[in-house]
Amino acid sequence: MTYYGPKDLAAAFRTVRGNTLRIAEEIPETDYGYRVTPESRSVAEMLAHIAVGARLQEQIHFAERRSSLDGFDFFGFMARQAADEQKPRSKQEILDMLRAEGEKFAQALEGLSDEFLGEQVQYPAGMTPPVKSRFEMLIGAKEHEMHHRGQLMMIERMLGITPHLTRQMQERVAAMRAAQAGG
Repeated sequence: MTYYGPKDLAAAFRTVRGNTLRIAEEIPETDYGYRVTPESRSVAEMLAHIAVGARLQEQIHFAERRSSLDGFDFFGFMARQAADEQKPRSKQEILDMLRAEGEKFAQALEGLSDEFLGEQVQYPAGMTPPVKSRFEMLIGAKEHEMHHRGQLMMIERMLGITPHLTRQMQERVAAMRAAQAGG
């Protein structure tokens, strides 16, 4: 019995990407150049990084369908990704890229089989764990995005913006208190 299949994986990824998009929409374009520290990514670079983040998993699992990461040019791939992230883009171009790349990945996830998700991928010698399922690797794209989304929420606070998820929680609490007071 499978508790979390391809459609669940795609739906969860879409939820995470939707929340990332909401943050990207709420941060003014004038703040897209903001960096917490000189060596950190700007808001625009972080959003571009998130937008293209699933491409690594797409390359490994969909394009090459690798059963082993031995010989995979990780550093070359990441250098190409970093170069793409550095391209100057407007806020609208970044939003469009987040939407398009996110939906492309979600659609690919939806079409997978449970058998495919259960396949094991061997890591290079000396890495731990030595093997991971495709499921674990693919869900890593969502986890990676959530990591950076947490950073973006902190940046929102630094810019004086209350993150939408916090606002939603505050609204639910206020509604619960009002219902309790009225009941």
